[in-house]
Amino acid sequence: MMKQNWECEKDARQEILNLVADYYHTYKEEKNVYEPGKKIPYAGRVYDEKEMCRLTESVLDFWLTSGRFVKEFEQEFSKWLGVRYASLVNSGSSANLIALAALTSQELGERAIKPQDEVITVAAAFPTTVNPIIQYGAIPVFLDVVIPQYNIDIKRLEDAYSPKTKAVFLAHTLGNPFDLSAVKSFCDKHNLWLIEDNCDALGGTYTYNGKECMVGTIGDIGTSSFYPPHHMTMGEGGCVYTNNSLLHKMIRSFRDWGRDCMCESGQDNMCGHRFDGKYGDLPEGYDHKFVYSHFGYNLKMTDMQAAIGCEQLKKLPGFVETRRRNWKRLRDGLMCVSDKVILPEAQPNSNPSWFGFLLTVKNSVDCVRTVKYIEGKGIQTRRLFAGNLVKHPCFDEMRRKGEGYRIVGNLDNTDRIMKDSFWVGVYPGMDDARIDYMIETIKQALNNE
Repeated sequence: MMKQNWECEKDARQEILNLVADYYHTYKEEKNVYEPGKKIPYAGRVYDEKEMCRLTESVLDFWLTSGRFVKEFEQEFSKWLGVRYASLVNSGSSANLIALAALTSQELGERAIKPQDEVITVAAAFPTTVNPIIQYGAIPVFLDVVIPQYNIDIKRLEDAYSPKTKAVFLAHTLGNPFDLSAVKSFCDKHNLWLIEDNCDALGGTYTYNGKECMVGTIGDIGTSSFYPPHHMTMGEGGCVYTNNSLLHKMIRSFRDWGRDCMCESGQDNMCGHRFDGKYGDLPEGYDHKFVYSHFGYNLKMTDMQAAIGCEQLKKLPGFVETRRRNWKRLRDGLMCVSDKVILPEAQPNSNPSWFGFLLTVKNSVDCVRTVKYIEGKGIQTRRLFAGNLVKHPCFDEMRRKGEGYRIVGNLDNTDRIMKDSFWVGVYPGMDDARIDYMIETIKQALNNE
């Protein structure tokens, strides 16, 4: 009996996938045996044949925009996080942009963020946590951070509040959650929005109101990044998530060109009123698929990226546990040099999903010389992103004019971090041999001072 065409295609696809798996094992599989002197990156992608096969599946579908893999990932990711809605975008930076943009929608009434409204944040941050605030004409209000948690100094929150304050937008620094109980209480007291930039902390938990919650799900909106160094990867990519159905509608609108319509790609007339509505000054019955309620973007993710993510998500719990184990091994191994360096500490009530291991040198230790020594031994280091973002060239004009942002109190710890702090990686591609080499090298660097 002759096979049907679809059966032949199914067999051909399986043959291709088998060849891809063989290719991975023959040419791409790493034995992960540490060779002394070989460079140890601060982060990297960790994958196997399953990701390559899923990617190949999507290529064979040749559905080049958002499709079945995007939908699958959004459903599984929201289930894993314990949130109602998740929307994939093309990067973590876009996720932050969309999160802030959603809060500017006129549908939020008096709570909408408008030009010259204020958003509380920190300057010891990655730029794209702060950039959307400025891009939408709002005023970032910068507070200092505490050491050794490296998150916002909650004692200054009330000093930062003004009648123009509309939101708090903070990242969980290198995986360490900020004091969510205090920040959320402050937001609830003043009816403020809370955006959790969760790009460096995916998989961490925080005990809130007696319940262990996933970090990123306690605020009104959470964001994630899937850039290769992060907790899981799709190459590029990000996600915006929320439990608020109205905010979800705004997030999808800003992501998808600013459309009023919520139909998925390839879907028509989900609302049942495609041709009988009245919107703005448009003629009655204008096609709802082409009604725009916001000045939006096209920030969707491709199915090829999402296909990788579907497999990475299955590995994520193991990735998180390995990060925690590596972080603890580093900290235990460096306790003997705590007179020369401040070791990081987890936020109380949290179980962080660590992105990196952050160190601040003490006393007369020269941070630049220490970093150069460590880098010279093949260990990649990073500064805490911008250090003090306000001191970067992008703020030159605002600094000169003395407008466009506010600083409450001083940024002494932020400036100290800029001068005296660096971090090394804990990503799942590291084994005990690599961690132990890092410990010995850091000790040598500090003892040579």
